[in-house]
Amino acid sequence: MKTIVVTGAGGYIGSQVVRELAGRGVQVIAVDRSAGAGADETPGVRWVAADLFDPALDLCELIGCVPDVCLHLAWRNGFAHNDESHMDDLSAHYRFLMNMARAGVGQIAVMGTMHEVGYWEGAITADTPCNPQSLYGIAKNALRQGLALSLAPMPVAFQWLRAFYIYGNDEKAQSIFGKLLRAARAGDERFPFTTGKNLYDFITVEELARQIAAVVLQDKVTGVINCCTGAPESLADRVEGFIRENGLSIALDYGAFPDRPYDSPGVWGDATEIRAIIMASEGSSGAEGGRKSAEVS
Repeated sequence: MKTIVVTGAGGYIGSQVVRELAGRGVQVIAVDRSAGAGADETPGVRWVAADLFDPALDLCELIGCVPDVCLHLAWRNGFAHNDESHMDDLSAHYRFLMNMARAGVGQIAVMGTMHEVGYWEGAITADTPCNPQSLYGIAKNALRQGLALSLAPMPVAFQWLRAFYIYGNDEKAQSIFGKLLRAARAGDERFPFTTGKNLYDFITVEELARQIAAVVLQDKVTGVINCCTGAPESLADRVEGFIRENGLSIALDYGAFPDRPYDSPGVWGDATEIRAIIMASEGSSGAEGGRKSAEVS
């Protein structure tokens, strides 16, 4: 049985991933800044409170073991793309993960984002060049590049989980979908919106958790791995569909907000690799020929 440390375990994505891994019989050590952030919701998971940015932290000593896998989901202000905290925290993320590698953790998986790529039209692959256009994207991309360089000579399987547009019916989420739910619950009749024409790769938080679990439960496929559906859909169609699926009495006010200049008219993930990994996790040998990691620009 693998022991997997999950950081940011009490967050929107982290709490789903912890439940998914626990349901697969994995020994999960859930790390969050708040003690027992989700202990009542996730039986059989050990919750540990820790400040990952503390330079004196020795997480392996704190938890009493060297885990097989460190799944790093912790990140502040992910929906505030130009918050300065992304750059302020960058070295702390790097230091924590390198300390885990030096402690003997043999597999490190880190949550990435399609915003590392910056402006791009069409499918994003593992080798798509990156030119991020926000502090969030810049910090994530720098962390990926730094870890790929530093971990290369070490006996560590390094996986970078590049996520796309995540949604769910959780009002705590800071995405447009969470904001829409809160507005509808507050009795708002209209919701300010963009033109909604952009095509994105939308994935439910539950499906994302399933994909992340499948990736970290194997170490044959490493490097950049797109966690996505591979199926582009317009923002308008997805949000209108979300309104219908959740029975919300609210209408979109199209054009109230301008489209962001760094958003592509159409961008999605190449899902070839994640599909193979999932097939392998369900008993197929589809991922046996997966590539090993290679640094990309």
